[in-house]
Amino acid sequence: MTSLPAAPPSTPTLTGTVHRSLLGWWRVTHFGAALLALALSPASYTRRYRPALARHLYLDTAPNLVWFTLLSAFISLVLIRIVVVTAQSYGLSAFAIQMVVRVLVLELIPTTAALFVALRCTIPRGAQLAEMRRATPPPLEDPARRSEVLLEEVLPRVVGGIFAVWLLVAVSGVVALVVAYLVVYGFAAGGFGVYTRTVGQVFSPEVTLIFMLKTFFLSLSIGIVPMAWAWSGPRTQASATARELQVLVRLFVVILLIEVASLMGNYA
Repeated sequence: MTSLPAAPPSTPTLTGTVHRSLLGWWRVTHFGAALLALALSPASYTRRYRPALARHLYLDTAPNLVWFTLLSAFISLVLIRIVVVTAQSYGLSAFAIQMVVRVLVLELIPTTAALFVALRCTIPRGAQLAEMRRATPPPLEDPARRSEVLLEEVLPRVVGGIFAVWLLVAVSGVVALVVAYLVVYGFAAGGFGVYTRTVGQVFSPEVTLIFMLKTFFLSLSIGIVPMAWAWSGPRTQASATARELQVLVRLFVVILLIEVASLMGNYA
């Protein structure tokens, strides 16, 4: 009786996949550290590199600020109204503002702003950078131009994405707080003292520190990860859409880890 051939072991394939994944993340981490060093260097902001930096700061912030602010104001209005009405129906009106601030301002707005900037700015910018690597002759592989391209093409994209996240989170957070006050108290000024005291109780020093760290690391991941994968990843023939989806999945993993760490810091 003829025996069937044994199936090839899957361990080498799994090991190779894990090794390639870890190597890719190591390259991203190493490249991100190099970019942070460049971002903190005064030589990166000389007159020669300022126009590119200013252009990306404007392109990543100005076109998105109005649309994201309007979108966040509308979503905030709907969510705040739902929370306030539900809290009143259960006799928990005193906790409605705290719930709104914790859920909306501390958790949803930073994550939503980071994803918005990633989809609108940094992932497409990373795809452009990947196309530059595939060019012939490849400009990013020339040692003589490596530092120049980093300062003229890569760093402005990273700084623009980071700044866009910071600004969108700050403006949208203020808008959400204003909308929450208007939903609860209307245009009367009598509730301003109680409202500010309630918001101040939510933003304790520990919560404020965690909120700032969460926003900082979200902005770093949104700014660095797409550019790092475009710079240090393999030069494949995949379509731009496929590369953008791959980067989006990796960004989602990083954002999820940051969100879990933030929730553990606030509520554990």
